[in-house]
Amino acid sequence: MSTLALNNVRPYGEDVTNILINTADGVIAEIAGTPFTDADDAIDCGGNILLPGLVDMHVHLREPGREDTETIATGSDAAAKGGFTAVFTMANTQPVIDQPFLAEAVWEKGQAYGTCDVYPVGSITQGLAGEQLTEIGLMSRSHVRMFSDDGRCVNDPQLMRRAIEYAKAYDVILAQHAEDHRMTADACAHEGETAAKLGLRGWPRVAEESIVARDIIMTRDYGGRYHLCHASTEGTVELLRWAKGQGIEVTAEVTPHHLLLTDECLNTYDGNYRVNPPLREARDTIALRDALLDGTIDVVATDHAPHGSEDKCVEFEHAKPGMLGLETSLAVVAQVFVQSGLADWRFVAKVMSERPAEILRLKDQGRPIAAGEPANLTVVNPDATWTVHGKELKSKASNTPYEEMAFNARVELTLLRGAVTYDATSN
Repeated sequence: MSTLALNNVRPYGEDVTNILINTADGVIAEIAGTPFTDADDAIDCGGNILLPGLVDMHVHLREPGREDTETIATGSDAAAKGGFTAVFTMANTQPVIDQPFLAEAVWEKGQAYGTCDVYPVGSITQGLAGEQLTEIGLMSRSHVRMFSDDGRCVNDPQLMRRAIEYAKAYDVILAQHAEDHRMTADACAHEGETAAKLGLRGWPRVAEESIVARDIIMTRDYGGRYHLCHASTEGTVELLRWAKGQGIEVTAEVTPHHLLLTDECLNTYDGNYRVNPPLREARDTIALRDALLDGTIDVVATDHAPHGSEDKCVEFEHAKPGMLGLETSLAVVAQVFVQSGLADWRFVAKVMSERPAEILRLKDQGRPIAAGEPANLTVVNPDATWTVHGKELKSKASNTPYEEMAFNARVELTLLRGAVTYDATSN
C-alpha cells in the first residue's frame, strides 16, 4: 500500500490529529493521535484546517467555444487552487451543451486532465433558445445530473412546467436563472440609488422574485427537484423560506460576491463589478447571509465567469457580466462567516462541500473526514494573509472583483482521491 500522511492537521478546525491516506485506493486509511512516521510520503500541515474537498454547483469553464478565456484544464487548476475537487460547468458554451456527445466530451476531458471532477450541466432548452426542451432523458445518461439555461431564464411558463415534469421523471435537478428578461432589457445595475446617481439602467428585484415565485408554485404542483441559481434579493429569501416551510423540494445557492459586495462598488464604473444578477444593496446582502446561516439558502456557489480584458475594460454598461470566483470563494466565506464569529469551519464544510454534494447526489464528494472515506480533501491556513492579483490567478482570465483586496484564509493543499492536485509550496 502506497501511503501519504497529513500530519498535524485539524479536521473542521477542531482538535489536531493525523491522517493516513492510501494513495493507491484514494481513501483515508487511518486517523490517529500520533503522527505517521513510516508513510511513503508525509506532509506536516502545521496545525492547519482540514476540510472535505469543496464542491461548486455553478461555474463557467467556457470550453467548448471560448478557450481564449478559460479551458477545462485552466479552470480545473483554478478550482484545485481554490480547494475544489468537483465543479459543475454550465451549458452556455459554444456550442451549447444540449447533446449527449457534448456532455460526454466535457466529462472525459476533465477526467483526462485529472485535477478536478468536471461535471457537465445540460441545457434545459435546445440552444438556450427557450423554445424546445433538450432530450433530458438521454442527457441524464451522460454524466448530466443538473440542467440549466443559466445566463438566460426559462421565461415561458408552459415550457418550464414541461421541463419540471420531465426532470421529475428522470430524477434530475432543474437549476433556474431567475430573470424576467422583459424587465431587464439594457439593465446593468441594481435598480436603486446608486444606479440612479450613476445614470445606469436599473435591474429591479421583482425581475428575479416574480420568476422565483412562479417556479416555486409549479414545483409544488408538479413535483421534481428545483434549484435556484445565484439568489440575490431579500424578497427571494422570503419566498424560499415560505417554500421550505411548505415542504416544497427547493434548494438555492448564493455567490460569494453577493455575500460580500454591494452596488456601492459601482461608483468606480469598473466593469469587473458587472455581474448577473447585479450586486444589490446592503439589506439584500444581510438577508442572504442570514438565509445561508439558517439553511434557507443551501449552498455557496461561485458562478465563476471568466472574461477577457476586451470584454471588461469598456464602459460599464457594455461590459460582459461575470466575475472570477474559484480561487477566492473560500477566503470570502471565511471572512464573512468565520472571522466575524457568525459561524465555524463545520459550517463552511456544510455549505461549500457537504450540502452541494448531497443535493447533486455525489457519493464520493462532501464526505465525512473518516477512515474508509474518499480522500478528497483541502488544507486551509486560516491565518495566511494574502492579496488578490488577477494576473497571478490560475484562471486564464483575470476579471476578479477583489483586485488588491487582502484576505486571511488561503488553501495550502488540495487532494483528489489521494493525489495532490494543488500545493501552495510549489506554486
